[in-house]
Parts: sequence; structure tokens; C-alpha cells
Amino acid sequence: MFVEFMQEQLLLFIALLVVVLMLVYSYVGDKISGFKTVSTDEAIRLYNDEAFVLDVRSAGEYREGYIGNALNISVSELPAKLSQLPADKTQPILVYCLSGGRSSRAAGILAKNGYQSVFNLSGGITAWKAGGLPVGRERSKKNRKNPQS
Repeated sequence: MFVEFMQEQLLLFIALLVVVLMLVYSYVGDKISGFKTVSTDEAIRLYNDEAFVLDVRSAGEYREGYIGNALNISVSELPAKLSQLPADKTQPILVYCLSGGRSSRAAGILAKNGYQSVFNLSGGITAWKAGGLPVGRERSKKNRKNPQS
């Protein structure tokens, strides 16, 4: 009876299988990928505990606002610029982008290169701002006061 129902509803069972696999991956995916995805609350704790903060957005996006004293290296340049990251591969690194996609890719790159405490900010700086958390901004050259005048 069950087999007959399964044969008649094959697409339904395939969809169910896909959903179950996605749920399993969401629970064990971080362990497989070598990094952990964290909420803004966990990111605040990491930041307060002096984790190294890495912004993997473009330079233009970085100028619009960044978290704390984040170092900006775009995800596409990251493999070539790993030397700019802490030499201690056990130091926690908090990685973020605009929404979490690029930073997830960057976190994977860091994990594959031996970094052991890599954390991806879920929702990126968008979630950070939505939580009412502060962002830094570079002052434009026009708005900087000339100390010699």
C-alpha cells in the first residue's frame, strides 16, 4: 500500500526528500564547511572579545559603512591577500558582507586555508544595521578639516 502510494506520488516524495536533506544540511552544514554562521548577538560577543573583523564587500560598499575596525578585502581578492590576516590561525575571525552570501564563500576559503575559528555573520551588515547596531563611515576628503588652516 505504501509503495503504491509512493509510486503514484513520486514528485511529492522527491520534494519531501529534498526538504529533509535541506533540513539536515542546515544542522550539520556548518560543521562540514569548517565555519559557523552566527547571529548578530553572537557577532557582538565575538566583536567584544576582540575577534578580527573582515569585510569582504567591494571598496565602494565598505565606504558606505562598516563594522568597527574591519579590514576590507573583497571575496574575489581574498585568496591572494591571506597574508593580511592574522598569522595566528586560531584567532577568531568574524566575516561579513551585505547579506551573508559572499561572506559564506569567504569563510569557506579561510577554513580551507587552515583558519580554525571562522564565523560568518548571518544576514551580513544588513542584519547588523537592522539590529540598530553602529556602523563606521569614512569621512570624505571634502568633509575633513585641514589641521594646518
